[in-house]
Amino acid sequence: MPQGDKSAYTDKQKRKAAHIADGYEERGVPEKEAEARAWASVNKDSGGGNKSGSGRGKADTHAASHEGGKRAAGRSDAAKSAAAKKGWETRRKNAG
Repeated sequence: MPQGDKSAYTDKQKRKAAHIADGYEERGVPEKEAEARAWASVNKDSGGGNKSGSGRGKADTHAASHEGGKRAAGRSDAAKSAAAKKGWETRRKNAG
C-alpha cells in the first residue's frame, strides 16, 4: 500500500477524519495541514487502518480527545475564574 493510501481505513474513520479536518479549517488552519492533523488524530485514536466488518480491528481508544483541556490545567483557579468572567462579559455585550 503506497504512502497516503486510505483504502485500509473504515468508512467511520474516513468520516471522523473529514469532520476533524473541517473543524481545523474553520479555525483557519490551511487545508493540507488540517487534513494531516485529522489523520494523525484518527491514527492516535484507532491505531491506524482497520478492516471493515463486525468484530474486526481494534477498538478506538479516544486518546486524542482526552488531550483537550490540559492547557488550562496549569492555571490557577483565580486565572480560570477571570477568563470565565471575561468570556461572560463578551457574550453579554454581543448578545445585544
